[in-house]
Amino acid sequence: MNPNAPLLVIAAGGTGGHMFPAQALAEKMLRRGWRVKLSTDERGARYTGGFPHSVEIETVASGTFARGGALAKAGVPLRLAGGTLSAVWKMRRDRPRVVVGFGGYSTVPAMAAARLLRLPSMVHEQNGILGRVNQYFAGKVSVVACGVWPTEMPEGIDAVHVGNPVRMAVAERAGAGYIPPGDYPMSLLVIGGSQGAKILSDVVPQAVADLPEALRRNLRVAHQARAEDVERVAEHYAGHGIDADVETFFHDIPRRMSEAQLVVARSGASTVADLSVIGRPSVLVPLAASIRDEQTANARGLVAAGAAILMPESRFTAGALSEQIALVLGDPAGAEQMARAALGQGRPEAAESLAALVEQLAGMEGHEE
Repeated sequence: MNPNAPLLVIAAGGTGGHMFPAQALAEKMLRRGWRVKLSTDERGARYTGGFPHSVEIETVASGTFARGGALAKAGVPLRLAGGTLSAVWKMRRDRPRVVVGFGGYSTVPAMAAARLLRLPSMVHEQNGILGRVNQYFAGKVSVVACGVWPTEMPEGIDAVHVGNPVRMAVAERAGAGYIPPGDYPMSLLVIGGSQGAKILSDVVPQAVADLPEALRRNLRVAHQARAEDVERVAEHYAGHGIDADVETFFHDIPRRMSEAQLVVARSGASTVADLSVIGRPSVLVPLAASIRDEQTANARGLVAAGAAILMPESRFTAGALSEQIALVLGDPAGAEQMARAALGQGRPEAAESLAALVEQLAGMEGHEE
């Protein structure tokens, strides 16, 4: 890597929902000849395994007001301030041309340092509603880029719709041929985001067990579950003679999704983006505990296009889900139409569009790969 190449600092962390689009931008900028550093916290560092090796990972002191007791929350401002001072010192030593934040409290040090040093900066919001940190910085950065459109914005703030960047492994399977359901082996993919989802583990195994025998005998399930749920979920599938692969994390989601006839998932921004770029029918279950209900907003486009079935947690029962699975897998033409409709919502060029915005901010508009 050329040490004189322009430097991009990407700030992201917390969950795969922030880290996966950050990874997509890192991959694209490296191809454009940039150096890339990732600023994240200890939680975000767990999701860096897929980042290119040439990306320098910097772990910063951070914190969140969403977890922990009163004492832990009282210490958050000090941790963020310490992280910001550290980020300022690092950016003075190796000055970035642009700083891009993808949301989450772990982005505060890098974004605050960029503002203090008056560096060109941008935030990218993956969800249909701005997260707390992105909302705070929306009026303080050069550009606000959005993954979902429309995204609710604070009054007086304009945004650019670029879509949600997908990792190279997903982009390589863009528009992968869909095999409609039929009387042959079929795949059902169950994913609850990068951290799993208890409600999917509670409901999906019984819903699959309740399917008509003609469907159930052809079905293989790949189910991502939390560590504490893996054993009981696997036992439930095995007890009903269902071929299932139950793991805490799938490192090959793009392959599994491209092979699936149907996906049952949370409607996190990255999952919705992957579904629309690869093009697969889905049953989406938004996270009810979300204060801003952003996952319902994320699902809106796929549902309106007829590519996804929305099932709020209040109506997400084994009986109701089994009925929906049977409707999709029992209608090959309808499932194929859902897959095409999902593709119609995709923005496979999102990473390229975001990279172009970065170079515009750096005064390098027109630079080609």
